[in-house]
Amino acid sequence: MRIRIIISTSCAVLAAVGVAVTTAAAAPAAATSAAAARPGAAAAGAGTRGAATSHAATSQAAAAPGYRMACPPARPGQARCYAMWAPQTPVNRAIAAGRTGSAATPAGWGAKDIEAAYKLPVARNPHQTVAVVDAYSTPHLASYLATYRKEYGLPPCTAASGCFREVNEQGTASLPPSGEGTGWDLETTLDVDMASAACPECRILVIEASSQNLTDLATAENTAARLGANAISNSYGAREDGYAMTLAGAYNHPGHAIVVSSGDSGFTSASFPANLDTVTAVGGTELARAKNTRGWAEQVWNAGGGAGGSGCSAYVPKPRWQHDPHCSMRTIADVSAVAWNIPIYDAFYGGWGLVGGTSAASPLIAGVYALAGNAAKTAAGFEYSHAGSLFDITAGNNDLFAGTGAQCGGDYLCVAKKGYDAPTGLGTPNGTGAF
Repeated sequence: MRIRIIISTSCAVLAAVGVAVTTAAAAPAAATSAAAARPGAAAAGAGTRGAATSHAATSQAAAAPGYRMACPPARPGQARCYAMWAPQTPVNRAIAAGRTGSAATPAGWGAKDIEAAYKLPVARNPHQTVAVVDAYSTPHLASYLATYRKEYGLPPCTAASGCFREVNEQGTASLPPSGEGTGWDLETTLDVDMASAACPECRILVIEASSQNLTDLATAENTAARLGANAISNSYGAREDGYAMTLAGAYNHPGHAIVVSSGDSGFTSASFPANLDTVTAVGGTELARAKNTRGWAEQVWNAGGGAGGSGCSAYVPKPRWQHDPHCSMRTIADVSAVAWNIPIYDAFYGGWGLVGGTSAASPLIAGVYALAGNAAKTAAGFEYSHAGSLFDITAGNNDLFAGTGAQCGGDYLCVAKKGYDAPTGLGTPNGTGAF
């Protein structure tokens, strides 16, 4: 089989895929970070309206323009957060002016929409803990989380009640330097919101690494497992290489579900640590309401200059539970979840905004693992024997160059197909049966 791939990537990856290659120019430089375009701080009281309102969320096609990468490109030996961001300026102005109703209602898919789209039994209390691993500290994180949960009618989750805990990479209360303006603060805010949406009754443990260095993040990962997190989300990555692979052991903790974003650069080189066979690699989708039995339509996320990551590892052998034919090594992703048009609240960036990226999908799936309550008994690859409990995504592609799937010759490595495909894996949650 010969597939014409228009991408700059490593010869090792292409050899693993086993295809003939035509190399083209690299993709345009990444968008400037969210921090570079931060609006004025939110007006006092913005986003702290009363009871949750009805959220007639717009479809992904109506998402606000102007998305930017939250985090700038990382240096060697560091990870980049996988999130994009756009402000909801009209909404924040309406809230600041004391208006109510639709003008002051955040756009996008809120917690109740996610619950409905994935048929999640969120009333269940599984007595589980979801950990999110991120870099730097996020001042006022508990307050931002409280605003999100109140907006969407979720129960409070506070430090005083024991539901919310924030520690450094060693597991102690002395937090690392502030990450405000780095983009990692937006990332952390998104992570706790998505974990909340998937499992409102779960405890949330935030592990904040001293920096975005892969070594610090690996230390934080080990701490999350040591402190007893049932599911651990990692919404970041770096290009796989020999150095990154020396840290693979930090993401191997039997009895803990370790979940990792697949990346936001479409079909390309595999991302570490999503490439590991000890984790669940999570791709991204776009949701829209539909007049069908499910009530929702879903396709591969490819919008706003980003797309859910997929790739073929050059370092990790094919796991025994993966059987796709055109990648002789580990294929990314395993499953997927919504990664576009997600509202979050962060006052440092002006209040309510919309985010995109597989950074949303990873903590959501970690929350689903916790909601299922089976993390201690499942291992990576569990979904492959429970694909019947997933919504198979058969539309869209993650070809960032042409948007047609030509980048992989129309193959399942970048185009959604019936059954397994790399951009969305086996599909998205249909309840908790696959987790």
